[in-house]
Amino acid sequence: MHRILTIFGTRPEAIKLAPVIKRLESCSDLSSEVCVTAQHRQMLDQVLDIFGIEPDYDLDIMRPNQDLFDVTAMALSKLKSVIEQSRPNLVLVQGDTTTTLVASLAAFYLKVPVAHIEAGLRTYDKYSPFPEEVNRRVATIIADLNFAPTRWAKANLLREGVSKDKIFVTGNTVIDALYHVLNIIKSAKVRDSLEAKFNFLRTGRKIVLITGHRRESFGEGFRNICKAIRKLAETLPAYDFVYPVHLNPNVRSPVEDILGKNRLHNLHLTEPVEYVSFAYLMKESYLILTDSGGIQEEAITLGKPVLIMRNTTERPEGIEAGAVKLVGNKQGNIFSKCNELLTNESEYSKMVNKENPYGDGKAAERIIDILRQRMPLVKKYESSTHITVYPTVSDGDGRHAKQPRIGTQTCGEPAKSISHAQPT
Repeated sequence: MHRILTIFGTRPEAIKLAPVIKRLESCSDLSSEVCVTAQHRQMLDQVLDIFGIEPDYDLDIMRPNQDLFDVTAMALSKLKSVIEQSRPNLVLVQGDTTTTLVASLAAFYLKVPVAHIEAGLRTYDKYSPFPEEVNRRVATIIADLNFAPTRWAKANLLREGVSKDKIFVTGNTVIDALYHVLNIIKSAKVRDSLEAKFNFLRTGRKIVLITGHRRESFGEGFRNICKAIRKLAETLPAYDFVYPVHLNPNVRSPVEDILGKNRLHNLHLTEPVEYVSFAYLMKESYLILTDSGGIQEEAITLGKPVLIMRNTTERPEGIEAGAVKLVGNKQGNIFSKCNELLTNESEYSKMVNKENPYGDGKAAERIIDILRQRMPLVKKYESSTHITVYPTVSDGDGRHAKQPRIGTQTCGEPAKSISHAQPT
């Protein structure tokens, strides 16, 4: 049986990999193991709990005030022993985090093939987003299989010389995860609990949901973002502004300094919320102001307009669809663009309920189907060096082989592609 080791370390990766991991668990012909670096800790654990994922390996690397050097060095040194113990036939990574970079590199050093979910997103500015743009590009160089969420992402990979038989357009797995959580929210008990949790939100008032955490905005850029938010809340008292504040000290310090003092009645700063709560806030919001990547994809699924507080985006499909606008991180531009949408219904209506370019909720099905087809063709690399080449794991390998955790069903029928799930 072929073993797949999925490695991730942050909340966004966990959300986007959860649908794939849960389907892998139910496959009778693929063995699945999970390793978390815990580059994030609290926010990662919340997602693991929601989706019922129990890691086989937890590196627990998060430290106070960690920087990129800390995360990279600790994860890389610890992943060597994990991969050697797991003996996977394939390492599966997602997106653009430092864990994605390091897991790809560790697998490469041990000559284990890599599959990259959400491959091909680009700005072609190596410092924006930082360090994510370079992380993605290194993962592409290493990856043996590339699961591109859109045709635009596929075109980027082709331009960079990736062989077309290694690229598969699948849609984005974040849509799968969001649909799953929206079904949870439909429960009357869950919804009542969420309404009680956010009882500071007043009936009939429109909500502006805010997130911000990008490294390239740390410092003056983030102070500008906070000043714009405060001015919006002062200027538009009829709106509620809700900001779950990221745990990073580079985010919390300016937020507390500019937004936390002399708190406005309609500006609600909260601790980070778990994914079910956040999906609820997205669903209830009127407008979303963010620098996040994944939220751009989720918001258009919910029909919500998004203003991106960044100068570039690796997801131009939302802009082309008319549901997303780039506003940068300058105070004046953020204020003017947001104020326009909140006070001009005609401009607002141009951005709502646009066609979703990011998927239909079946990306995980397509990925699993492709893995089942391609795993026999993905070979470990023979070498005369000291690197061990591990054999395919059989069903009888008691310590390493994993049994499906949920039910006894197989992976099921392959899903139809949103465009095509074969290389073209």
